[in-house]
Amino acid sequence: MKLASWNVNSLKVRLPQVLEWLKTAQPDLLGLQETKVPDEHFPSEALRAAGYEVVYSGQKTYNGVAVLSRWSITEMLTELPTLADPQRRVLAVTAAGLRFINLYVPNGQAVGSDKYAYKLDWLAHLRGWLAEELERWPRSIVVGDFNIAPQDQDVHDPQQWHEQVLCSTPEREALQALLALGFADSFRQFPQEPGIFSWWDYRMNSFRRNRGLRIDLILSSAALTRTLTASYVDRGPRGWPRPSDHAPVVAELHFE
Repeated sequence: MKLASWNVNSLKVRLPQVLEWLKTAQPDLLGLQETKVPDEHFPSEALRAAGYEVVYSGQKTYNGVAVLSRWSITEMLTELPTLADPQRRVLAVTAAGLRFINLYVPNGQAVGSDKYAYKLDWLAHLRGWLAEELERWPRSIVVGDFNIAPQDQDVHDPQQWHEQVLCSTPEREALQALLALGFADSFRQFPQEPGIFSWWDYRMNSFRRNRGLRIDLILSSAALTRTLTASYVDRGPRGWPRPSDHAPVVAELHFE
């Protein structure tokens, strides 16, 4: 089974890239973030024609999440139960016997800002809900743009990013609190080359210079971590014409 996550930074713009990647990579479950498409304009027919059942929760211009699945989808949830939030950032589904939770975590803008406080509060609500989900679904996968680089090795220049948003201690502690529930960062379950990132700023030739961060993650519950066979970043689409600033991240599993 191949699971994937990709912040597409506007599905309206990036639909051709998504369709091409589906054809070549053939994921079984894919979480998309920053679709930026209201539900009435979501390109569901094109994605279903590519062989996927699709569900989505969107809004105009900002945010938006979607899940594509080769299996039927049930038990969809589109918001954190304990947080009244109009922003479309959560989409959890059940498919193929596992719980697949797709997230677009707030960016936080800058340490100390109101948006940073919102991010930390959002993550606290997320942790409480994930604890309940994990009790119900031992086979759980959490994917998405977390907007947090877990460690300095996930940052092209740790000194430049030290205690900046995406790399600050409170954000990393909030991510560690999620992992402490029983999740593992799938990417770090395998030997990896240094300098592998999933996001590169459009400015300053950041992709060509590999000045990036690894902020797109696939977290696996203990029951699924032992079934992982691979986890990696597919840099290819970041080099295509009109790319998203993120690359897809992938985890492969084998279980009965």
